[in-house]
Amino acid sequence: MPKGYENFCISGNRLKYVFTRSNMSPSATTRVLPRLRWSWDFGPLLGDIDTSRLLQLLTPLAEGGALGVAASTAGMSYRSAWGLLRDCEQALGASLVVMERGRGTRLTEFGAALVELDASARRSLEDVHAPWQRKLEALLAPVVRVAPERLRLAASHDLALADWVEHGRRIRFELFWRGSEEALAELGRDECEMAGFHVPEDWPISRLENWLGMWLDVDRHVCTPVMRRNQGLIVARGNPHRLQTLADVSRRGLRMVNRQRGSGTRSMIDQLLAANGLRPESIAGYHHEEFTHEAIAATIAAGQADVGFGIEAAAARYDLGFVPLVVERYGFVMTKAIAASPEGKAFLARLGGNTFRQRLLAMPGYEPLPTREPGAWSDFLT
Repeated sequence: MPKGYENFCISGNRLKYVFTRSNMSPSATTRVLPRLRWSWDFGPLLGDIDTSRLLQLLTPLAEGGALGVAASTAGMSYRSAWGLLRDCEQALGASLVVMERGRGTRLTEFGAALVELDASARRSLEDVHAPWQRKLEALLAPVVRVAPERLRLAASHDLALADWVEHGRRIRFELFWRGSEEALAELGRDECEMAGFHVPEDWPISRLENWLGMWLDVDRHVCTPVMRRNQGLIVARGNPHRLQTLADVSRRGLRMVNRQRGSGTRSMIDQLLAANGLRPESIAGYHHEEFTHEAIAATIAAGQADVGFGIEAAAARYDLGFVPLVVERYGFVMTKAIAASPEGKAFLARLGGNTFRQRLLAMPGYEPLPTREPGAWSDFLT
């Protein structure tokens, strides 16, 4: 099921028919009626494995998407996505995906056939569902409650935030992983209510203000830092190549896995290359892009790259080495109206609460920052 859907009733054997309430626009309070949908039931073949999001994970991969994006679409972390794929492949006795150097993750012939079967079945059943959908709407229209508002959050990928969203949060909002610049641009176009971003802690305030000003209005938007984290080189355990800088990667002809364009980490990488007088073409694998810190670490753990740039917690999660290079601040920016709203206050209160702070303290390379009300951009780095 897509992220944001709620099951009302499930029946059937090989096909599961599900009454769902779809996502609503957060900009208005709207009556949204449940819809009749179905999903595959793989039966005893996959035992107790939760396969409800398998096709939601495989379909974006068939369209050439990265695994990190596919995982976000299915409402799961990168690590959970890999776990689901691994469990399903073991139970089925056939590979669903394959990782290739420079091409990321793609479907096998079997995985592609499964996605095509799902798409064909949905096209065939669309007309069959239509009359029952109308009857369902007529039956439920008098009793369906008004759906509550929920915030849309576009945020740069972060492991602590991802874990909190998947396991610990108790507040309704929609999260979309974006690069920092992409998130800020969406907020500037009013396509979301909050944006999560990160910048090096040693940036001068003037640079931060000029950067944010590319997309946002200083009189309309306020921000607040939430945590400090370490970024650097993710390498094999023990750092066998004795890497200390990106210049070492170029000099020794090692393979790199990069973050996608538009991400804050990609901008940081490009700035470090420029500071060392290096051209992107001098680094093998510069154009091999992944969308999350976990994807970077997983690529290195699989031996498909020698080095990547990411946060310390991702390296620790995959039992890899880490060379710290940058201390940065991660936080959120929003309009003054959202900051003053009950929804905005509830979201920030949860992030400032003990549960999230303890989660940060338990993860390598993180440090919670003092809780504060959203304020001027200049306060973000102080």
